[in-house]
Amino acid sequence: MAAGTVFRIVVGVDGSDSSLAALDWALEEARLRTGEVHVVTAWHYPVIGDAAGKAEDHDSFGDNARRANAGALRRATGTGLAVTAEVTEGHSADVLAKAAAGADLLVVGSHGHGGFAGMLLGSVSSHAVHHAHCPVVVVRTGADTGQR
Repeated sequence: MAAGTVFRIVVGVDGSDSSLAALDWALEEARLRTGEVHVVTAWHYPVIGDAAGKAEDHDSFGDNARRANAGALRRATGTGLAVTAEVTEGHSADVLAKAAAGADLLVVGSHGHGGFAGMLLGSVSSHAVHHAHCPVVVVRTGADTGQR
C-alpha cells in the first residue's frame, strides 16, 4: 500500500453465517487499518432442472442477493467506516476476483450458501486463495481460538 492511500478490503457476503463472520472480520480489520470496506454479493441463476427458463425465479435470485447485501450494509452501519457495496450477477468466484482487483485484501467465509456441510473450505474460498491478486483471508465460523 502506497503512503497516503486507503487500505481497501473487499469482502464477499451471501448472507450465510460464514460470510457474516467474514464481514465482521473485515470491518474490524478496516477499523484497525483506518481502511474502507467494499461488500460484494454475487448471484448466479442455475440453468438446470425445473428452474430453467422461469423469469420469476431468475428475479428471485437477484432479490435474495440484494437482501443479503442490504443486510450486510445494515450490519456495518454505525462503524464509522467507509463502506460501499455491489450486487453482481455472475459466478461468485469470478465476481470476487474482479472486485478485488487493486484491493489490498480479500476476505471470504470458509463456505456459504452453496457449500456442502462439513467442508473446511468451499469452492469460492478455494478459488479466491488460488487466484486472487491480493492477500486473502478465509474466516471460519465455529473455530474460536481466541486469536486473530
